[in-house]
Amino acid sequence: MGRIPGCALALFASAVAFAAPPARPPLTSVSHLAVYAADPAKSEAFYVHNLGATKLADPENPAGARYYFSPSQFVEILPLPAGYTSINRLDHAAFNTADAEAMRQYLKSKGVKVPAKVETGADGSRWFDVTDPEGTKVQFVQPPATLPTVQPNPLSSHIIHVGFIIHNRGNEDAFWRNILGFRPYWFGGMRDDNPTWVSLQVPDGTDWLEYMVVGTPDTIGIPPTLSAANLGVLNHFSLGVANTRDAYTLLWNGDRLQGQKETPKIGRDAKWQLNLLDPDGTRAEIMEFHAIGKPCCSPFTGTDPER
Repeated sequence: MGRIPGCALALFASAVAFAAPPARPPLTSVSHLAVYAADPAKSEAFYVHNLGATKLADPENPAGARYYFSPSQFVEILPLPAGYTSINRLDHAAFNTADAEAMRQYLKSKGVKVPAKVETGADGSRWFDVTDPEGTKVQFVQPPATLPTVQPNPLSSHIIHVGFIIHNRGNEDAFWRNILGFRPYWFGGMRDDNPTWVSLQVPDGTDWLEYMVVGTPDTIGIPPTLSAANLGVLNHFSLGVANTRDAYTLLWNGDRLQGQKETPKIGRDAKWQLNLLDPDGTRAEIMEFHAIGKPCCSPFTGTDPER
């Protein structure tokens, strides 16, 4: 066989590189949960006074507000849209990525419907929205080069997971696991033989998404028998703490438990937790980073967050 000219080799290498599908950029952590509020002033009291978050303007939606727990993690509070009648208070869940445009191109290459371009906020952050297989809005956020200044929060500075309702694990896994690379962390439920809480860690970090399985696999949307109160418990976010007793003591002594009925308890995952509700019923779960013993249903298969 004769030698291939150098220029032909270069053209061949260039063609191979051009044909290579886009790589998935790092997907590192939870960014935020965005929820609706009927009374923004009451929400501000809950998130600032009770949970200790720092309120800042919302570069994505001027009508909203962001309540930061760290420079790159927050809860976004949006006013209820005019004429809104749904019991759902979840707008979207969001995850941080190193490169929003690269993520958009990657998802497009996998057949996911994506917008024509990424959005850019007043702070320089970049993001875009897609919907998962059951229609839940998901946002991928590239944080700004200069992160906002956030006051230290003695309660928690880390949103360790977000959760929302799903019906069909197989369909959801096709998106979250097969395309995005989320990794199993733990699963369980009120019964050992019926896992309804399924945790998947981001591929490049320790934060996780929790499927809250409801209804039957052949359905989507909010089950007609699900109350607004129970929906708010299922669609939730979780703040990580080293010690739940210390967290509860901090809240108690600061008169920050007004209207709350829960006290700390050990969950089925063997982690101490405290469940609080915002004024619209969205659950804020205070959870210890590590289990105190053996969990129900399955072992942990990933590394716990540390702080």
